[in-house]
Amino acid sequence: MQQDSPRRSNRDRTEATRADLIRAARRLFTEKSYAETGTPEIVATAGVTRGALYHHFADKQALFAAVVEQEAATVAAEIDHASAPSSSARDALIAGSDAYLAAMRAPGRTRLLLLDGPAVLGRAAMDEIDNRHGSRSLREGLVAAMRARSMIKLPVEALTALLAAAFDRAALAIEAGASDEDYRAVLLALMDGLSPAPPPSRRPAPSR
Repeated sequence: MQQDSPRRSNRDRTEATRADLIRAARRLFTEKSYAETGTPEIVATAGVTRGALYHHFADKQALFAAVVEQEAATVAAEIDHASAPSSSARDALIAGSDAYLAAMRAPGRTRLLLLDGPAVLGRAAMDEIDNRHGSRSLREGLVAAMRARSMIKLPVEALTALLAAAFDRAALAIEAGASDEDYRAVLLALMDGLSPAPPPSRRPAPSR
């Protein structure tokens, strides 16, 4: 039986250590918040040395950024999975929005992505992360809907930013106990409001 090369084994151990650190940090950041979590707790929870942490990450903020990136990628993957290629552009958008709200129900996710993320990393850094993941999925869905003529043509970046803000606000409200059905109904109405207006019906001229 062929054994893995030492280089591969070292790489596997390195990747496993990094994954352990991200997993431990996510748990602590969601249970206690970023501000109240110290690096000694993280390395103890991960079962690694302090040196291992600083081998992989420059500081606690860099580790937090890796946690946020992973969470954002997970949400985007769930959105993409829900938006079946066979669906119409409108149905794919609706399925994606439902998947987003469902994904954001994961414990601690709204805190990581919508509260602590912008506070710790800054709005610009969070926008960059979101543009690689959630906003990318939404932007692609909007472009597809416009090309299919199931949505009026609007500036894509502005529309993506405003709809994403609405989805984020809905996720925060639902996390706080608001009715998910109410927010889903409003989000659906917003998207349907972007559909092209049907041409006015022409009534037959009255007979003389």
